[in-house]
Amino acid sequence: MKIGVNILNFGPGTDPGVLRSWAQTVEGLGFDLLMLSDHIAITPDVSERYPAPFYEPFTTLSWLAGLTTRIRLGTTVLIAPYRHPLLTARMAANLNELSGGRLVLGVGVGWAREEFAALGIPFERRGRLTDEHLRAVREAWADASAYGDRRIPVWIGGHSDAGLRRAVRLGDAWHPLRRTMPWLREAPGRLTAYAEEQGLPVPGFAPRIILRVTDTPVGGADRLAGEGTIDQIMDDLEQLRSLGAEAVVLDPYGGDPRETHHPRTAWQALAAVAAHLDPPRTRTDPS
Repeated sequence: MKIGVNILNFGPGTDPGVLRSWAQTVEGLGFDLLMLSDHIAITPDVSERYPAPFYEPFTTLSWLAGLTTRIRLGTTVLIAPYRHPLLTARMAANLNELSGGRLVLGVGVGWAREEFAALGIPFERRGRLTDEHLRAVREAWADASAYGDRRIPVWIGGHSDAGLRRAVRLGDAWHPLRRTMPWLREAPGRLTAYAEEQGLPVPGFAPRIILRVTDTPVGGADRLAGEGTIDQIMDDLEQLRSLGAEAVVLDPYGGDPRETHHPRTAWQALAAVAAHLDPPRTRTDPS
């Protein structure tokens, strides 16, 4: 099972130097995947959660590709309706080629109503538009002479039934975000049942979970996967491995933009996870 990290490409504490340090720390700790989120118009509904500066993922990943050598690069998640599908297909294919085939394209429908309005895209049609765009992107990639012949995995974000169905029809993996362990334990069965019902292959399972390390155990039915002591977090990862997850992405952002001023807190949590993996993946000291 591959272990990835969602790094913070936004917020008042983020700048090119911090992004470089994020990438070098995550790769240096031996993680397998580095992922960024996506917003274009930093409207009030976006800035409340993810304030400026917000570094656009394709541009930023292209730069980070030149600063890294091994780690895979991805989006968690690119909002499909925000860009023309041929533009998405071209940028993704170019980034994949330039990085030596390291791209994973995570895609979602989006949630920020004001951002959709600023971009002139109908919010109510975002699900249908995402389906249309994914089909168009795949059709474009089918022309290897124009878009390159390296295969780009597509992960479909979202935890709803619609997201699950979209993953079966159009994705290589389902990429639900920040759920509890009971929910995640049921997810592969739901995925398999729907794929069998449609007579389609079962896609992979690649959830994104929170990373919040605590000194004392966290209890309760609403505990998110990845939240608690290092032993609880490692147990969550082992359970996800046994459920057949091909990858798990750790998300160290707790929701307060002031965290972006103190990235070392997240780096230390990642170092703790890396040191407890079997075999340990620690390569450099992020402190």
